[in-house]
Amino acid sequence: MLRGKLVITGFGIQLGRHLTRRVESELDKADVVLAMMDDFSLTWLKGKYPALIDLSLLYGKDGEKDRRQTYREMELAILEPLRAGKNVCAIFYGHPGVFADVPHAAIKQAREEGYEAIMEPAISADACLYADLGLDPGMSGLQSYEATQFLVYQRPLDPSALVVLWQIGVVGDLTCTQFHTYSDRVQALVTKLLRWYEPEHEVILYEAAVLPIEGHREERLPLSELPNASFKTITTLVIPPKLEWLADHEALASLGVTEDALL
Repeated sequence: MLRGKLVITGFGIQLGRHLTRRVESELDKADVVLAMMDDFSLTWLKGKYPALIDLSLLYGKDGEKDRRQTYREMELAILEPLRAGKNVCAIFYGHPGVFADVPHAAIKQAREEGYEAIMEPAISADACLYADLGLDPGMSGLQSYEATQFLVYQRPLDPSALVVLWQIGVVGDLTCTQFHTYSDRVQALVTKLLRWYEPEHEVILYEAAVLPIEGHREERLPLSELPNASFKTITTLVIPPKLEWLADHEALASLGVTEDALL
């Protein structure tokens, strides 16, 4: 095992409240600290770690730079001090393994090169969503997709389950250069969703609270009105279940029971 260690951690969603003692311990032990998070959290963290390297500076302006290039540059920024024998801690907004390309890629590359590399879990946006909206994915089941991926590929959808579409605020951007969407792109998503839902089916636009002094966004509206709504890059579309489940009588028979045995 080569000298130098990589630890990738998560800041959680809400400023200060979600940062664990385990993560703080890794930050304190590191020779080099890098961070990718919102401005408020970054400013707060810099107060504790002044030498922190801000990975967000690698982003270009809206429409100018492919995010995939930025991600590879972030990966290199993390690996360079590790290759120099440093103990490196990179901290990301939310959970470092959820909707985060760079942490997975950096850990994979570090391990391939013979370095010790681990990921510490953290509170993610979906954990906040379940708590804020009072939803339990174990009750109806859960389907979770990135919004653009769902739109442009033939992905299955079960309207009897809870459906979560992430990053609707950039839905339809196939260039990976923009940080916003347009109403016609949202309409394309709505048109596809109308294959399974009625226009009046209620959906929820959700944004977790970043600051302890603010509340979460929970905007309920008919599916057909979605193109007229406002979005941020952190906005998530939540679609409550539509249908009741249909019993699988063949499976029930294999268990020797009837539909009456179901809860």
